[in-house]
Amino acid sequence: MSPSPIPMMQNPISMKKKVLTSLIAVVIGHIGVLFAVSQMKTPELKPIDKDPIKVRFVQIKEDAPPPPPVEPVKPQVQPKPEPKVVEPPPVVKPKVIAEKPKPVEQKAIVQEDKLEKQKQEQQRLEQERKNRELLEQQRREQALRDQQLREQQERERLENERREQERREQQARNTPKNLSIGQISWSRTPKPSYTNRDLQGSDRTVVVSIEADTNGNVVNARITKSSGIDSLDQKILRSVRNAKFRPYKENGVAYPFRAEQPFELKLNSNG
Repeated sequence: MSPSPIPMMQNPISMKKKVLTSLIAVVIGHIGVLFAVSQMKTPELKPIDKDPIKVRFVQIKEDAPPPPPVEPVKPQVQPKPEPKVVEPPPVVKPKVIAEKPKPVEQKAIVQEDKLEKQKQEQQRLEQERKNRELLEQQRREQALRDQQLREQQERERLENERREQERREQQARNTPKNLSIGQISWSRTPKPSYTNRDLQGSDRTVVVSIEADTNGNVVNARITKSSGIDSLDQKILRSVRNAKFRPYKENGVAYPFRAEQPFELKLNSNG
């Protein structure tokens, strides 16, 4: 038969209790040791009086080495003097000391160059602006002159047309219109004066061509059909020249005219 699981479950619990009890005992022991140490007094150490150590330096003498053996003195042979070579004095080259430009001066020069370039650029732009304004002003002035010229030409054309119209109208007004006697009327009728003696015993007919101006005044009269008696014709002409027509108008405009006026001259029965 297999062992019961209940004892197997109880063994780990007892082991944990034992471990926990051991840890608690260790902690309590450490706390007791720390408390005992904190209650102990520090022992006082007595100073130790000793004389200072004295040191004396001693120089150790070494034995001198034996002198070297003396060699016999040989006569010295003097060498022949060699001719001296005169060397030219060295050429001293002047030292060129390159001074480093000061950064402040270099910065100032760069700033001045920049300002000068900006000034030149501003002057260039200002000059270009003035040139554009000058060209624009010249263009406006030229356009104004062209407009004035066109207007002047138009005025002259209209004036010429008006003058031509007036000339034609004046010419038309000055050219008498051929009218019939029924188209005009007298404002002062001619009154010829004659007698039966002037008619010389018979009825007479006289036709007069009359020209009148725009005011209706008779400016010309001539006989187109004579009565056969010159004195009678002249009496008729004088009466016509002293007469006057009403002005002849078309569309409110007065025109000169030409018309033929017949005169029927009858004998007076009363003698």
